[in-house]
Amino acid sequence: MPRMARQKTYDAIFHIMCKSITEVDLFRDDLDKLEYLSLVKEYQKMYNFKVYGYCLMDNHVHMLIDANGSDISLVMHGINYSYAGYFNRKHHRHGHLFQDRFKSKMVITEGYLYALSAYIHNNPTKIKGYEKNPHKYQFSSLSVYLGLNQDPFELINDSFILGMFGKKPKTARKNYMRLVFKSDYKGIREDAEFKNEETEYRSQRKILVRDTDPEKIIEFIVSKLNVAHIKIHIKNGRGEGLIEAKALLAVLMRGLCNAKCADICRVLGSISQGRVSTLCGYGLELMDKEKYRKIVEEFLRNKAS
Repeated sequence: MPRMARQKTYDAIFHIMCKSITEVDLFRDDLDKLEYLSLVKEYQKMYNFKVYGYCLMDNHVHMLIDANGSDISLVMHGINYSYAGYFNRKHHRHGHLFQDRFKSKMVITEGYLYALSAYIHNNPTKIKGYEKNPHKYQFSSLSVYLGLNQDPFELINDSFILGMFGKKPKTARKNYMRLVFKSDYKGIREDAEFKNEETEYRSQRKILVRDTDPEKIIEFIVSKLNVAHIKIHIKNGRGEGLIEAKALLAVLMRGLCNAKCADICRVLGSISQGRVSTLCGYGLELMDKEKYRKIVEEFLRNKAS
């Protein structure tokens, strides 16, 4: 039977669910869960999507993702494909890891958004020892929402949902806590210290439109790195800064044009898709450096001017 076409739109918020095949846990230890979150962060840098919440259980994942103009299928395929490769190498196994494709459901009402966020953050209550303390579970974003912990991967945008519960963080977090724990939240009262923060939450969403012409990205990159335009299209071109230019170009094309590897191959001189993946990896490493950390924002400002 042919698969049903996945329902998606580039400005939607999605409930993402991924589950392992029956006989295998998706995560065998905490290091596996940390690797999965690091991959989500890696692809977030590339595609600029927003994560409003997550919970990683032993055999499945829940995430609340704002596509922000990106193609959610490309995003999740990249994350899960990369994780499956890591998992099989680490645990000396072969074959499928995930049960079919990831599942996604569009969030179309505020009521469903509230209920879904609470549901995701309540998942740890199924684990022994966390029945009344889901905020203490390390691999959920609930403690970030309640202001109990810093976000180690800087993944979470909590202001969008919290902004619906109050303008001040103290008020918003208390109201959100009541949603998650209903009227009984004694289990976290001793841990939650709601500070008098003066910041106001703003809940408006701004969608990043992915209609960029690749030639505009090329013009920006060659100017910034001072490389010859013609060399970008030469398969085995040489020159100072050229590899860096191609790597950053590949990442920006993936993130701002929703370009597939085949599209980038053609732009960069009919190189292999494996080479494109390598360039993207190097491009993400470059974006961790101070010099290129805000290159996406710089390009978008340049485009708007």
